[in-house]
Amino acid sequence: MNTLLQYGFTDRIGALFSFHFPSGVQPARIVRADRGRVLVATPDGILHLDSPDSLVTGDWIGLVGDGRIAGHLPRSSLLQRKRAYDPLSEAQALAANIDLLGVVVPLDRPLSTNRLERTLVAAWDSGAVPLVVLTKADLSSRFDGVVAETVDRARGVEVLTTSAEVGDGLEHLRGRIGAGQTLALLGPSGAGKSSLINALVDDARQGTGEVRATDGRGRHTTTARELVPLGDGGVLMDTPGLRGFALWDAEDGLSQVFGDVEELFARCRFRDCAHESEPGCAVQSAIASGDLEERRWLSYRKMDRELASLHRRQNVAEQRRYGRSFHRVAQEAARAKDYRNRFREG
Repeated sequence: MNTLLQYGFTDRIGALFSFHFPSGVQPARIVRADRGRVLVATPDGILHLDSPDSLVTGDWIGLVGDGRIAGHLPRSSLLQRKRAYDPLSEAQALAANIDLLGVVVPLDRPLSTNRLERTLVAAWDSGAVPLVVLTKADLSSRFDGVVAETVDRARGVEVLTTSAEVGDGLEHLRGRIGAGQTLALLGPSGAGKSSLINALVDDARQGTGEVRATDGRGRHTTTARELVPLGDGGVLMDTPGLRGFALWDAEDGLSQVFGDVEELFARCRFRDCAHESEPGCAVQSAIASGDLEERRWLSYRKMDRELASLHRRQNVAEQRRYGRSFHRVAQEAARAKDYRNRFREG
């Protein structure tokens, strides 16, 4: 059996390999990436290889005869965030070539609307199609209310309700993952991602951990992003629980999730309206009339300012790099001129 077919390889991917790589390069996909080592699916089985840190789970890579990685295909989608605690503002790539990104929301705890909106912004910006996957439906005593609230907050994104324990909604979710497609599950620790994968593949291969009753937080049972084949060419990607998600260049995703907010800007009396206390501000009028929830506006403004701050730091860093580069060029030019002058004098 061709192992790679189980990890989403299709004729389309094969054609891309033929276009981007010379003959003799073997197609493969990264199943798991962890600190310079990768687990790789090939037509003949699974390999462990050393790899550059730039490769991530989901990447389609080319292998040459000695097992060396020759490169990777252009990514059809890329989930990334700002690297945590990084003052230099660098991106951390999390996963590549995802077709569907399931934002996992557990029903056994209060809905965190701000977290849902932030994760949807990142999901839209990745290039994948976002879904909201509600888990632990069997544990919720306020099921209908939470589902209705989530549907309202998701703003047109498909919402699926599931229970890994009793099997509700699994067939519908399974049907959303076609052959050759990859669904990544993204959510906080203890949200039920691994249990959901166990139920979908009917295999207890994914470790699960208990959730603390005091605060609803779970133990991190998944330590790295990993592909899990469904057996028919569809693929799941489990991810470690994320406590925070700092956005990276996510303006498109922000506009997708908060399009209703940004539409108000054109109605303001002044083009440079700061949407605070200016007369004729359509945003403040919508908040006053109840058409726009103040919480939603504050959520948008926080992420918008976060992205603006990120770009300012990026520009400063780029200016510093340019300055150092220009200084080196100037020094080299001065040395070359000095050498030419001495050569003429000689």
